[in-house]
Amino acid sequence: MARDSGVVDLGDERRLGWAEYGHPDGDPVLWFHGTPGACRQVPPSLDEVALASGFRVIAVERPGSGRSSDHRYRRVVDFAPDVERLSDALGLSRFAAVGLSGGGPYALAVAHHLPDRVVSATLLGGFGPVRGPDAVMSYTRLMRFAAPPLELLRGPLGGALRGVVRLATPVADPVFGLYTELLGFADRDVLRDPQFKVMFLHDLVTAEDLRAVAHDLALFSRHWGFLLDEVEVPVVVWQGLSDVIVPPSHGHHQAARLPRGELRVRARAGHFAGFSEVAVVLDRVREIWGDRTDEPAAVPHDAGDG
Repeated sequence: MARDSGVVDLGDERRLGWAEYGHPDGDPVLWFHGTPGACRQVPPSLDEVALASGFRVIAVERPGSGRSSDHRYRRVVDFAPDVERLSDALGLSRFAAVGLSGGGPYALAVAHHLPDRVVSATLLGGFGPVRGPDAVMSYTRLMRFAAPPLELLRGPLGGALRGVVRLATPVADPVFGLYTELLGFADRDVLRDPQFKVMFLHDLVTAEDLRAVAHDLALFSRHWGFLLDEVEVPVVVWQGLSDVIVPPSHGHHQAARLPRGELRVRARAGHFAGFSEVAVVLDRVREIWGDRTDEPAAVPHDAGDG
């Protein structure tokens, strides 16, 4: 359960929702949920693990999800200035970034935009680029051909997805169980955790709409607005080799192209490899944080700037 939550006003009647876990005075980590997801999409043990390791983990909701207002970005990188405003408002001079699945591109965008403030970035089964020199050799490259309709249908698609979820809500539990048994073979230990199921289904069933999913699909089909070799900070890439959601090639490819990329593979694990090992993930973040303590921290802007 989150220790605190709130929204940050971005101006222009826009806002980002967030929820906090772990140590209230710990070193901050911004957590970017997957697709779909919201601020409760964190490991069930996160609060306890973060408290023990001295981290203040802040889960950030993207526009169109949870309490974040809807907004259309043109590229993935355009999300980063909004996260800068959020970090200013929350008084975060330095922080780490963790991105789960569809949150991976956004974690990298923030690391690219704020290299003097982001200590490290971590990808947990993170989705890779489908365009440009960074495009992963995978069937996901086909998404580029869907870019025009995905852009055009962002609004209607989000509403349609919400309608599907509403119809499926009464049978959500058995559908989740069926997925676990048929497709989630490599993630069964995670998916069978009752706390994980409650967390995952809560994000879907209680969502006002799923416009964030439509936004993610549209943005992932386009160029992100930056290249992987432009990300200067250390990036740890956790990849399950039996991932059936984001192909393992995404993890290998991104780790190889990132200047300070570090690949951590799990041979028999699936999509939630790093997610299920959050204690190990945060231990590595702590090690990198310790290695970078001598580097000067950037002075944050006033919360009212921008």
